[in-house]
Amino acid sequence: MSKKSLVSKAAKTQGFRSNPVFPEDTRWMRSAIMVAKRGIGRSGVNPPVGCVLIGAGGQLLASGHTGAGGVPHAESAALESLDDAGRIALQGGTAYVTLEPCAHHGKTPPCADALIAAGIARLVVALQDPDPRVNGNGLAQIANEGIIVCLGVEAALASETLKYFIHKIHNDKPYCSLKIAASIDGRIALSNRKKHWLTGLKMRRYVHLLRSQADAIITGIGTVLADDPQLNCRNEGLENDSPPIFIFDRLLRLPTTAAVLQSPYPVTLFCSEAAPEMRRRVLGDAGCVIAPLPDDSDGRPDISAALRYMGMRGINHALVEAGTGLVTSFLAADAADCLYWTQSDHILGGDALPAVGQFTFQTINAVAIFAENRYIQTHYQAIGGDRLIILQKPNANTGRTQA
Repeated sequence: MSKKSLVSKAAKTQGFRSNPVFPEDTRWMRSAIMVAKRGIGRSGVNPPVGCVLIGAGGQLLASGHTGAGGVPHAESAALESLDDAGRIALQGGTAYVTLEPCAHHGKTPPCADALIAAGIARLVVALQDPDPRVNGNGLAQIANEGIIVCLGVEAALASETLKYFIHKIHNDKPYCSLKIAASIDGRIALSNRKKHWLTGLKMRRYVHLLRSQADAIITGIGTVLADDPQLNCRNEGLENDSPPIFIFDRLLRLPTTAAVLQSPYPVTLFCSEAAPEMRRRVLGDAGCVIAPLPDDSDGRPDISAALRYMGMRGINHALVEAGTGLVTSFLAADAADCLYWTQSDHILGGDALPAVGQFTFQTINAVAIFAENRYIQTHYQAIGGDRLIILQKPNANTGRTQA
């Protein structure tokens, strides 16, 4: 069988995993993973991928990550940064990529073609791409050209960087991180809803960093009417990384003067199918996207339908910043994959608004799921005078990902 003979389906996985791996492969793949992190929250519908190019003599030649909006791809970014000497030095060298190179035409030509044309001798990949358009085809195309392909190097580490994309591919909806800022007694606001900061400046800056790394922010109309938040990223250097905003607004009560409408992106409003036509016109004229959804058993726009809507539009990761009502609905619907619980030292008392409300009779079955899908604490950190606790559902990770 010649080098260019068709590689079988089995070879796409088992064969590529059995190829020899060298100690330096781990080092350079970790470098590629670090580079990939620069694209988190900025890569649009595409995954944040990293690529490192190593010359035949073992020298670092270039690196690249997925660009803003998903263009260029990591491989193209790295290859395009090479000068003439670098392109010559790459002949017979190795490319390290955190996710399988694409083999289909999209906004850009296939990265598999570009790597083949570059003359590399080896390709080392952390994860096979679960996207049905790729899913082993890129690896097979490259291997058919006689290039040695190694799959699975630092797969677990790479999956953390790519978990939002992989979750969306497997579930047709974004990975949802639920952020809660609460007092030490589990309250989020005084009963009079008077505005105040629960957490300190350092924690608020951390939350703005979270926003910059998300593909979307979800909130409820109650929060908008009570606080008129901007929900943008105001950390120095990240001002242009504020994601689009999605609001659960059943009857389209959003004021046309709301601060969220200063977003550079159209604000999407999840409303009831019975929302007033006049408000649809007014808010549509204000630049909003009106997304009617069926109501759930509690009379709110259905969360599952909203997340499917977002998944169809390429949203990989949504950060939920909302009040008691929507937070409770997300938990009851088993729709929160991760909790960012930020806690201050304040005590607000029993008449203050709770972080999580009561579950209704209709949600008892959903809550029972938590007996198996309970949240596990994965991180604890003191930030300023506050505490950050991160909890994740075990099944929200990327266990089904092919390494």
